[in-house]
Amino acid sequence: MAFALSNQEQLLSKIAAGNGHGEDSPYFDGWKAFESDPYHPTKNPNGVIQMGLAENLLCHELVEDWLMNNPKASICSAEGLNEFKGIAIFQDYHGLPEFRNAVAKFMGKVRGNRVTFDPDRIVMSGGATGAHETVAFCLADPGDAFLVPTPYYPGFDRDLRWRTGVQLVPVVCDSSNDFKVTMEALEAAYEKAQESNIRIKGVLITNPSNPLGTFLDRETLKDIVSFINEKNIHLVCDEIYAATVFTKEPSFVSIAEIIDQDIACNRNLIHIVYSLSKDMGFPGFRVGIIYSYNDQVVSCARKMSSFGLVSSQTQHLIATMLSDDEFVEKFIAESAKRIAERHKAFTWGLSQVGIGCLKSNAGLFLWMDLHHLLKEQTYKAEMALWQVIINEVKLNVSPGSSFHCPNPGWFRVCFANMDDRTMEIALSRITSFMLKNVEAKVPNKKKLCWQRSLRLSMSSRRMDDFMASPCMSPQSPLVQART
Repeated sequence: MAFALSNQEQLLSKIAAGNGHGEDSPYFDGWKAFESDPYHPTKNPNGVIQMGLAENLLCHELVEDWLMNNPKASICSAEGLNEFKGIAIFQDYHGLPEFRNAVAKFMGKVRGNRVTFDPDRIVMSGGATGAHETVAFCLADPGDAFLVPTPYYPGFDRDLRWRTGVQLVPVVCDSSNDFKVTMEALEAAYEKAQESNIRIKGVLITNPSNPLGTFLDRETLKDIVSFINEKNIHLVCDEIYAATVFTKEPSFVSIAEIIDQDIACNRNLIHIVYSLSKDMGFPGFRVGIIYSYNDQVVSCARKMSSFGLVSSQTQHLIATMLSDDEFVEKFIAESAKRIAERHKAFTWGLSQVGIGCLKSNAGLFLWMDLHHLLKEQTYKAEMALWQVIINEVKLNVSPGSSFHCPNPGWFRVCFANMDDRTMEIALSRITSFMLKNVEAKVPNKKKLCWQRSLRLSMSSRRMDDFMASPCMSPQSPLVQART
């Protein structure tokens, strides 16, 4: 058997026989836990609630209404059948002109129409995953590296590294200054890479940030552009959460705005990755976008897009939808409003049981601080707490260590991929967990006072919902907070 396995590995490529995908991360383990025991309100009410998926389901009925009123947008409907032949036949990898025009216009609207995008620079790809990999192939060779501020999306370890052979070098940003990117941190990471003979080809930033739910201010963006310009390295800006910003002030600033208005730089070094997965809630459509100011990158990426095109049927539907100005404006405004409401409800619920989060203004998630629940401030203690949350509280939240967070005890919690009732149940489970934690370590007199205060702070209906939730077993290995 061992011989057969060894022989099989020799027959395969290093990619096929290796473990470079990164599926051994707790980020993906949480998904597996959910898939093996998924929550359902009637079929499996005690199952794991998926809070590890950054998906936007808050405005899907607006899209459904639009589709009902615009049946011609689909070539698979009776009303759209006349367009079927023209769309279903072979299309080249440039993409439908109406699709590129509509996406460029939408990208401008999302950024407050303070900047415009050239449709001829729009390159499509199979989601942001494919877009990131294509950009990595265009900018770097195997062994080269990108600087990436921490914490960062765990999927980057797969998207940028697995097939390209590119390395990611963390730029350490920690909780002492709310994880802000500093020039000192960038310089330190760059110099350390130089000392290790690692060639840095660029900086990758996610703006707004996944997992922080914050976006970079204008001055920081200008500093980053100055940094890459001085080093003559690339800047890749992932802006896939641009329309999830739910505060009017300060407003989101795109890197396109910085290089158009604020600072002189070599524009050939600037590249944007975008998609409709988060802003529109269409991850299944696999609409990824590369927007580069470098002509050679545009040309190469367009040729490489043959390996991951967006279907012409999807292009046609998206082009029609995004060309409807009234719908787009309504959707952007309503989506931001609903994200803000959900964010407020969830952070309030957490605050009632003593759980804080990083102050945020964008994204489909919270960066939740549970470091005070760790037995000790280590990643091992973080993983022990995460195991309790997954297996007993039955919530799939993602531990900060999977995001390369330098401080143990932070967790990403997604809140926009569920209905209101599921959110309430998730909060009820967290409340039950915190109550049991208090019971395990607080003297009776103080415990009763804390519980009474908690109950008075909530409406009776919400509290009844919370306390009706299934609780963990008395044997739960709850970790002790530091005193």
